[in-house]
Amino acid sequence: MKDTTKTKYPFLLLFASIWLCLIPAFRSDDLNEIRDIDVNGVNIVYQIQGNEDDKPVILLHGNSGEHDHLSVMVNQLDSAGYLVYALDSRGQGANAPLDEYHYVDMANDLYEFIEKLDLYHPAIFGWSDGGNIALQMEVLHPQTAGAIITAGANLYPEGVVASFWEEFKKELEKDSLPPLTKMMLLEPQMTANDMQGIQCPALITAGEHDLIDPAHTQMIAHNIPQGEMYIVPNEDHGSFVYKSPIIGEIVLKYLKKIGY
Repeated sequence: MKDTTKTKYPFLLLFASIWLCLIPAFRSDDLNEIRDIDVNGVNIVYQIQGNEDDKPVILLHGNSGEHDHLSVMVNQLDSAGYLVYALDSRGQGANAPLDEYHYVDMANDLYEFIEKLDLYHPAIFGWSDGGNIALQMEVLHPQTAGAIITAGANLYPEGVVASFWEEFKKELEKDSLPPLTKMMLLEPQMTANDMQGIQCPALITAGEHDLIDPAHTQMIAHNIPQGEMYIVPNEDHGSFVYKSPIIGEIVLKYLKKIGY
């Protein structure tokens, strides 16, 4: 009997050929897991998403936050071909709360995380406190990051707009403060000179209506040798970051620009 499969159903052969070409794009070794790791004397919970062969990007949330606040950007970066590590900072998110917090400790947590997982010059994004941690880590451990992107970071508490600083001072007069609030009111304590030692590319962003003083954001970017500044129009301290696609688009555009 004559085999008529090829002539009767040519589209099946075409479909099969296309499917075989597409199979590599659906990588069975893609990860999407919640893990934890002991670093610097504390346990850190983190999400890992993407393929282990891809370049790493670390995401750091803001004060009293959790990694899920950056979930939209996690998916954007994964889809663009990056391996994403979204951390819960010490004592926050799924981690056990602590009685005392310092940015230097969190920066050392981040450094030890990078070392333990053997991540080579990862790109690091930090929002608010997360940005402070990323900058502090690179000051303490130079040439660890491959790139730094911050949103609403500050080098010292007085870097906020004047009206917010007045509120800060009122809070400091209270007899008792939540530990994370106390840290934010007294720290970090970095300088413009510290920024001059950061050698990796850095994009320093803030919202047009951010609580960080625009002059402070400009100062940070200006003092980093490969620093750039971008002010996001019509946005505040968190509106373009918290579960928003805006910051992911900014980060992806920048990473492409620097060839990461």
